[in-house]
Amino acid sequence: MLVNSKRMLNKARDLNYAVPAADVFNLESLKGVLNAAKECDSPLIIALAEVHAETLPLKECALLVKYFAENMKQDIVLHLDHGFTPSLVKEAVDCGFTSVMFDGSSLPYDENVRVTKEIVEYAKKHDVTVEAEIGHVGSGAAGASSEVKESAGEDTTELTTVEEAAAFAEATGIDSLAVSIGTAHGNYVGTPKLDFERLKDIRANIGIPLVLHGGSGTGYENLNKTVSLGISKVNIYTDLMNAAKDAYEQEIERMDYFELCAVSQKAITEKLKEYYEVFMTKKSRE
Repeated sequence: MLVNSKRMLNKARDLNYAVPAADVFNLESLKGVLNAAKECDSPLIIALAEVHAETLPLKECALLVKYFAENMKQDIVLHLDHGFTPSLVKEAVDCGFTSVMFDGSSLPYDENVRVTKEIVEYAKKHDVTVEAEIGHVGSGAAGASSEVKESAGEDTTELTTVEEAAAFAEATGIDSLAVSIGTAHGNYVGTPKLDFERLKDIRANIGIPLVLHGGSGTGYENLNKTVSLGISKVNIYTDLMNAAKDAYEQEIERMDYFELCAVSQKAITEKLKEYYEVFMTKKSRE
């Protein structure tokens, strides 16, 4: 069934597991992640990033997810990921998304607070939950010298401070908070060095669920530890796409396009099932 993320993430926070937020951009990726949720009998957050809204428009995505979710017993959240444009975030609410993220992490602190509060006020009228980010998860160097993610540009990662996180959550009324502790978006060259002590301090001072972006390539052991220390939602995209790409390339010489789509979809399912184990999501059935 289609739900918002409030109860889902609060339960994850209480029982120390995480729910995967799998970014999708077409029907095959959507079916791939939904099949993983079915096979693991676990909740799922389906995320559509603003940058993918041209490939899979908001209304189209909302209709598809609503159809599939109504025919599933597992709880499904439809989430707008990294919404940078306030008007588009509000449009997602109007289209039927049950959760939205306004990403003002690159804005000055006061501006981030102001716009996030505006989004929260709008979303609450529609029973839609809101995630925001303080600190900034970039796309380059992420906490270790040579252990960085591939990036054409300079890293913009800024680690979250406990003081700003607590003040921001209180000032905005958000339902969940994305924090920066050393991960980054994209493909890693090595394995990142995460600031687990920072995460523990934030968890001890924040009363809402915490979110980790840039989960792909972070390493199963690292991710499992972040979940045990208080992360309730982990965003996954690149690893799912890499799994689909690898499966596609292995069979491209002997399969037609129809068969390749099925192979790629299955690869997404299998990769996400691995993350369900890492995040200990089976605790959701307790």
